[in-house]
Amino acid sequence: MQYRNAPPLKVLTVNIHKGFTALNRKFMLHELREAVRAVGADLVFLQEVAGSHGSHGLRHSDYPAAPHYEFLADRIWPQYAYGRNAVYSEGHHGNAVLSKFPISHVENRDVSISGPERRGLLHCVINLPDGPIHAVCVHLGLLESHRRQQLHMLCHLVTQDMPAGARVVVAGDFNDWRRRAHTLLEKGAGLQEVFVQAHGKAARTFPARLPVLRLDRIYVAGARLHRPVLLPRTPWAHLSDHAPLAAEIFW
Repeated sequence: MQYRNAPPLKVLTVNIHKGFTALNRKFMLHELREAVRAVGADLVFLQEVAGSHGSHGLRHSDYPAAPHYEFLADRIWPQYAYGRNAVYSEGHHGNAVLSKFPISHVENRDVSISGPERRGLLHCVINLPDGPIHAVCVHLGLLESHRRQQLHMLCHLVTQDMPAGARVVVAGDFNDWRRRAHTLLEKGAGLQEVFVQAHGKAARTFPARLPVLRLDRIYVAGARLHRPVLLPRTPWAHLSDHAPLAAEIFW
């Protein structure tokens, strides 16, 4: 049963660049945690989250011992999921979802193509008070040919592996600088991008200090209403190389 007077679900997505500013000049995870908390999101989609790193703790005195998704979740988001994608000699990183609501299912679907890039779709089922939603945290490849294949895999996940009419939120770093994902995802999976629906185009998010490219997105299916949430440039512009996006979704 759905409750029409239920408050909106507030979502946030941000590529945190493994806790460092652009070009890895400064470790900013503590400041980033405070900024993420200040948004007050119910559901947080994170990309480039460090699961572990062997040497960063030796070089940075404030580097947390816990995985970064646990450090960011802290006591605010009691539920979290992590999908490990890139693995290297000193550790690994991937996508994460932080939730104020129970997570009943987690799958990190490998959508890597060829070459060294490892990519995944982190799919979580979130149990809201009025029923489940499907949340997918996305970080697609740098090559357009790879992205196109990964977008088709995302459409397959939504249309074939979720119940018909499911409520869906897909958010993350699409690396879609040519803006070709919107039509494909709408036709292939019924997904609408929140900022495109509100303003006619996706939001500029990269580079964070002076955004030019529209790389980050929030797509929704099955919602009654959705609207962007305006976030301030300060302090976000110096916390990562990507600016964040937020939205309210009414089911």
